[in-house]
Amino acid sequence: MKLMNYRQSFPLLSMFAISALTSLLLTGCATKQLSKSDRRKVQGKTFVVTGASSGFGRGVALRLGEYHANVVLAARRGEVLESVAADVRKAGGQAIVVLTDVGRQQDVERLADTTVKVFGKADVWINNAGVGAIGGFEDIPLDEYSKLIDVNLKGVVYGSQAALKLFKKQGYGKLINTGSVESAVPLAYHATYGSTKAAVRALGNVLHQELRLSGHLKKIKVVTIMPWAVDTPFWRHAANYSGGTPRMAAMDGPEKVVNAIIFSSLHRRRELPVGWKARASYISHRLMPHLTERISANIAYRYQIKTAPPAPPTKGSVMLPMPEGQGIDDGVRQRMKAEKKEQKGRKDSNKRIEQ
Repeated sequence: MKLMNYRQSFPLLSMFAISALTSLLLTGCATKQLSKSDRRKVQGKTFVVTGASSGFGRGVALRLGEYHANVVLAARRGEVLESVAADVRKAGGQAIVVLTDVGRQQDVERLADTTVKVFGKADVWINNAGVGAIGGFEDIPLDEYSKLIDVNLKGVVYGSQAALKLFKKQGYGKLINTGSVESAVPLAYHATYGSTKAAVRALGNVLHQELRLSGHLKKIKVVTIMPWAVDTPFWRHAANYSGGTPRMAAMDGPEKVVNAIIFSSLHRRRELPVGWKARASYISHRLMPHLTERISANIAYRYQIKTAPPAPPTKGSVMLPMPEGQGIDDGVRQRMKAEKKEQKGRKDSNKRIEQ
């Protein structure tokens, strides 16, 4: 087959460029706070938020409180959830706490039942709970891999099933699953985490088609959110066997993802890579998968293995919740910036000594 000449390929390239630019612009809209009209649409709606004790979950809950929504807070850390609930109420919303380990089916079913008993409905169900494991594939204990799958994949399966049963009964609803840019672009030293996030994306695509075939797609939607690496307590909570302090290059702030999740509850987006870096990776992998994976792996090696400050092995919060890391932003970017400045200072000092 002959390659198309420039004139033949130009219209296709132009269409792709326009599509990519449009996607980037739409993603930019999604990462901002809701407009006044959208805020009014959120008011009084009921949102179930798993993983609500820190990171995206806590950020979404507090923002929903500002928009005067009803928020059902689910996570393993009960005392922390009570604190989040108090902040939601102070902001103007309503909140209840349901202690939940999403890896346990009975906990998720109780979460759905409690939501209906208290608020009578669930307009939006956000499967956000997740844990990470960083290190070489053979270095991470299998029991931790197993728990990671329980939370990141089974938890989404249990939550999706509970939500869809409820939505079909009430006739409407929006299911939002938090994936990752790793749902599309694999990253070295994140083998099982990336695998679970790829499965979350696949699950969302399948559910979309099943809803279409059953005639429910007009009223029930499924969205997969795919952020770039974000500065949240995720890195502090991750199991880590890499030898270096958990981190990634060019992290985004959590507010982008918080806004995108809430934006998706109102707008039709089947998949949403959040921010220009996630979108660029997503598009690049579709066009040049092998090159994109190679570049991603090299970046992970440089930041996680080669230059990260040493860190001892840890199970993080994979097996059991930990008290540390209750915020939305965890200050990782500030620490990396300070470390870089310190390293530069040492290099300059060594140069002066040599001279």
